Amino acid sequence: MPGFHFTQGSTPLLVSMPHVGTALAPEVERALSDAGLQLTDTDWHLDQLYDFLEDMGVSTLIAYYSRTVIDLNRDGSVLYPGQSETELCPTSGFDNQPLYQAGRSPDQREIQRRKETYWQPYHDKLDAELNRIKDHYGYALLWDAHSIQAQVPRFFDGQLPDLNLGSGDGTSCSSELAQGLLSIATSSPYDAVLNGRFKGGYITRHYGEPDQGIHAIQLEISQITYMDETPDFDFCEKRAARLRPTLKAMIDYFLTAPRHKK
Repeated sequence: MPGFHFTQGSTPLLVSMPHVGTALAPEVERALSDAGLQLTDTDWHLDQLYDFLEDMGVSTLIAYYSRTVIDLNRDGSVLYPGQSETELCPTSGFDNQPLYQAGRSPDQREIQRRKETYWQPYHDKLDAELNRIKDHYGYALLWDAHSIQAQVPRFFDGQLPDLNLGSGDGTSCSSELAQGLLSIATSSPYDAVLNGRFKGGYITRHYGEPDQGIHAIQLEISQITYMDETPDFDFCEKRAARLRPTLKAMIDYFLTAPRHKK
């Protein structure tokens, strides 16, 4: 099966959704524990939440396989020194439950195979589309879309803000763009933060090069704003309809704000 679904748009913006996939490769599925088979840590329903992107002319890159197979937003290095993280091929869930049956976690050879099979094609496509956009427009914009449960004690205390913007502490996107997005978010019915617990993962930090005309931002959304977090992870259209105008306003600003400033 293809590792992603790609739609080319007519604007300088690419939206990446690396954790929305729910497919499991057969060889991975056979090794998973009952907890691993639940796919609890999926960025559930993001493609449905962002259902307006095609009408805005935005390119989209949407993962097909679950992050349990391999995490497309990691490269194996440490993102948050001194804090808990999951691996390139996660062996435990956000609740610290083991994702694999005893003795069946992936070894280094298997991790490398998955990286070549599932990780590399996604990143090849992401890189190619950003280069195409930049060649055409003179700059490129990348929005890395994520979501997470509102309370995950493994990663943060208490309840997460609704909208969590990350620019790699200012390295992946111009400060003017990032602050403009934060202003829209904080003026909405939702609480928001920039470079809080989530500053952007590998995708944002690797591809964002403001000095080279590529601005990348990550938005981590608290799932309670658009879905039921338990027990069945059901999408809530009423909550989503309330959230979408804020998301649209942020993306419209990202598309139209001047970006010649570093």
